[in-house]
Amino acid sequence: MITAPSLPTHIGIIVDGNRRWARKRGFSEIKGHRIAVEEVIDKLISHAEKRKIKFLTFWCFSTENWKRGRFFAKALFSLLEKGIRQKAEAYHRENIRLKVIGDLDKLPKKLQEMLGHWQEKTKNNKKITVVLAINYGGRDEIVRACQRVLKSKVKSQKSKINKEEFEKYLDTYGIPDPEMIIRTGGEHRVSGFLLWQAEYSELYFTDVLFPDFGIKEFDQALEWYSGRQRRFGK
Repeated sequence: MITAPSLPTHIGIIVDGNRRWARKRGFSEIKGHRIAVEEVIDKLISHAEKRKIKFLTFWCFSTENWKRGRFFAKALFSLLEKGIRQKAEAYHRENIRLKVIGDLDKLPKKLQEMLGHWQEKTKNNKKITVVLAINYGGRDEIVRACQRVLKSKVKSQKSKINKEEFEKYLDTYGIPDPEMIIRTGGEHRVSGFLLWQAEYSELYFTDVLFPDFGIKEFDQALEWYSGRQRRFGK
């Protein structure tokens, strides 16, 4: 068993392979996403709680995923709405905090309201923070942060800003950078996930498609992380 000091505080997960999983089984593509939302994410949150991991971020929908068409986006957002409606109250009772990052203004109004409600209701929960990255892209986040800085500078008349001040304008302000990022599905790239925050993240890639990524695979990733030497440029 890996000891707590060897475990990351924050793990980011690039959810990949849902559509390929469904195609291989002759299902509609959205079936893979349904399994991810209704089964896999729950199991990973529960296991992360047991391992005392404090932050778990899932990249659910990227700014590039709009290219898959409105039908895909609508189906995925409906799944997310259903999942939140069915599970958010139970998560709240379990002292789980919900945080959402991304450009939420482009989401359906109902989903925006639901996410806003549960973020506010769970904001003081302490057991684990589950971060959902929805309509999120790393470059997009940095551009939006720069826009916020410009608006702020007009008011404050600042001529310079340092790294620590800039981070206050990111979606993830108040959340520690991820020590490890897991990508399922066989691709070996971050594709814009947490570009600023991933400066010193350990990157773990697996061929396992996300609907098949269970407790065993999660523990294998944690075991791999525990053997890494994190030198931070030293």
